[in-house]
This record gives sequence, structure tokens and C-alpha cells, in this order.
Amino acid sequence: MEEKKNYQFICSRGTLDGAYPSLVLALNTVRLGHKATIFYTFFGLDVIKKGGAEKLKFYPIGPMGAIPGMPQLASSMMRKQVEEANIPDIPTLIELCSLEGVQLVACHMTMEMMKIKKEDLINGVTVMTAEEFLKQAAHCQINMFT
Repeated sequence: MEEKKNYQFICSRGTLDGAYPSLVLALNTVRLGHKATIFYTFFGLDVIKKGGAEKLKFYPIGPMGAIPGMPQLASSMMRKQVEEANIPDIPTLIELCSLEGVQLVACHMTMEMMKIKKEDLINGVTVMTAEEFLKQAAHCQINMFT
């Protein structure tokens, strides 16, 4: 049997397109029999704040993103495309990740800076300092910024 490998994904964006990659990659990692961690930092913490996953938006890049109301319209369109493609929404992916053993980690420094308390986060999230995360990352096969 192949030895379990460690994969880590860093999520720093609290947007629909920022949340999906790390969740999908981590979930597939554990389904392949390996260990996965998602490290949430800066605005990525919005993904794991209580009620945050339901509020994530998609912000188009370029001139379209500056049009009033465009993030709401683009977010609605993206959610519809996700649903039509039978892809789970973000809250469902978070639940699947938690149930299947993905370690969800919040950055301690960012929490301090943004005045976020542990109780503001969803259940099951671990809080780590950058030093703790780096010590863990030193033993990873993949450490990817998504």
C-alpha cells in the first residue's frame, strides 16, 4: 500500500472563486487516501467564519467588476452554473471536507489582526501560528497557494 502523503492548500481569498480550488483539491486528496490541510489566512478566513460560506461572492476582473451590482449578478450566475454542473456549493464542500478528514486551519496572526475570535469560526477549525504551519509544511509533498 502506498504511504500516505501530506498535501497543504492555502486559501487567502474570501470569494467563490477563491474558496472552490482549495476545497475541491483537499477533498480529492483525502479521497485518494492522503492527508489534506487547508490553511485559511487573510480574507480566506471569511470562508470558515460562521455564516461566511453562504455570503461569498464572485468579483469579475476588469471594467465589468466596477459596474454597480455586477458582483451580485456574477455571483448569481456562478452559483447557477455550479448547480447545473452538479458541483456542491461551498457550505456542502466544507461539510464534506470536515466529514472526510480534511484539516481546516485558521491563521492565528490574521485572526488577531482582524479581531476574529475562535468562536467566530465554524466547528472543527484548528488555529495555528505561521511557525506551526511551516513546521507542518516542512513534511509535505505539496504545499499549494490556491
